[in-house]
Amino acid sequence: MPKSKRDYYEILSVKKDASADEIKRAYRKLARQYHPDVNKSNDAHDHFTEINEAYQTLSDPNKRSQYDYFGAAGGAGGFDPRQGFQGFDGFGEFNDLFDVFFGRQSGTQRTQQKRGADLRYDLRITLPQAAEGIEKELEIVHFAKCSTCKGSGAKPGSRPTKCPTCSGSGQVRQSQRTILGSFTQVMPCSTCRGSGEVISSPCSHCKGEGRIKKKTKVSVKIPAGIDNGYRLRITGAGDFGVKGSPAGDLYVFIYVEQHPLFNRDGANLYFRTKISFIQAILGDEITIPTLAGETLLKIPKGTQPNSNFKIKGKGLPSLNHREHGSLYVLVEVEIPSKPSKQQEELLRKYNNSE
Repeated sequence: MPKSKRDYYEILSVKKDASADEIKRAYRKLARQYHPDVNKSNDAHDHFTEINEAYQTLSDPNKRSQYDYFGAAGGAGGFDPRQGFQGFDGFGEFNDLFDVFFGRQSGTQRTQQKRGADLRYDLRITLPQAAEGIEKELEIVHFAKCSTCKGSGAKPGSRPTKCPTCSGSGQVRQSQRTILGSFTQVMPCSTCRGSGEVISSPCSHCKGEGRIKKKTKVSVKIPAGIDNGYRLRITGAGDFGVKGSPAGDLYVFIYVEQHPLFNRDGANLYFRTKISFIQAILGDEITIPTLAGETLLKIPKGTQPNSNFKIKGKGLPSLNHREHGSLYVLVEVEIPSKPSKQQEELLRKYNNSE
């Protein structure tokens, strides 16, 4: 009696309502674990075969639908010992996995245009600027689209032509025999560098690159309450890609300079001030600086050294929120090192009156 097949969802350890991405991640994880070139256990090959059979069915919407309705006997396909792994033929997920072990680029990515490089800009701002939020104009040096050829790389009036080596596909095939059988490897065409086109009459301004180096001014909005170490992304402000490929992004890293008066912790500010021992004893009202101006702080009678006072709403705004942090004031009491004779006399009278 033939051995009954395990449920494909159980094999990949996913739920029956798993998304395509969840199935893909589960397959990659298990396939790496049981690949015969990595796992030398006796049952690794059987597990590997089972995993691929399950994935070939569940990754195909039509096959998955048939499997969910009819089960494994419904003709959903899978592994046939006479034909090998159906549906791979040098493409798709198995080729991606094979590339993981042998260090090649994924065949599913070779026909895509090479996106321009992302750029980084380190921006220093002051604490008041971080509190208020500002708009800064940055000057960056990057690859920008060539204005002469509009990014195509071809001389005005001419157009790129189909690559004769790959017939415009951007790929060439190369067969290779391995311990798992014969595989067809798809590689980027060396003639057109994977673009599928060649330029017989390159643009004289950009030398056929479709881009030139230039200075560009970019405006970036810094939100109120931003903190040190935050990163802002400006989409498409990085390097323009070669021959019309998409541009990369510009990442602006924020560095908030230290303030001479305040220490910061999130949205809260901390400030130290000194009062006389007379003010501490009798109480007083003193002026405290804030990022938005000055405010008054009431010192109650009998204030002890190193007392902390909280002034609500005088800190920084919370990023993406309306609330403001608080200003914490640490009060230090100054004791005169050389009191005057009059002060000594008054203090002695005070001491004797107790």
